Amino acid sequence: VQLQASGGGLVQAGGSLGLSCSASGLTFRNYHMGWFRQAPGQEREFVAAISRPGYGGVTHYTDSVKGRFTISRDNAKNTVYLQMNGLKPEDTAVYYCAASQNVNWRMAVGYGGWGQGTLVTVSS
Repeated sequence: VQLQASGGGLVQAGGSLGLSCSASGLTFRNYHMGWFRQAPGQEREFVAAISRPGYGGVTHYTDSVKGRFTISRDNAKNTVYLQMNGLKPEDTAVYYCAASQNVNWRMAVGYGGWGQGTLVTVSS
């Protein structure tokens, strides 16, 4: 499994960024997909997930990003996206995507395939 996140950069508070994650080496539509982030000196945390098509493509977010971030997937392109609006300095982190076949797809446990993340820096 190879997951490659891209789209990070430097943005001012209140701005927007769109991340993409291209997946290969797996049957993409059979996997739930998630976004995680790791800020300097902190543990990696769950951000958002979207279930596989067979589970309805349902989305789930951590409370701190609800209403600001939107996760989506394009199964034809083997790609998952994270649209981030209303960015805050506390959103600064390296963002990673990951895949899971765990039936409890809303839980961070079960996600893997970590690739190289993409750095998002939000200035105040």
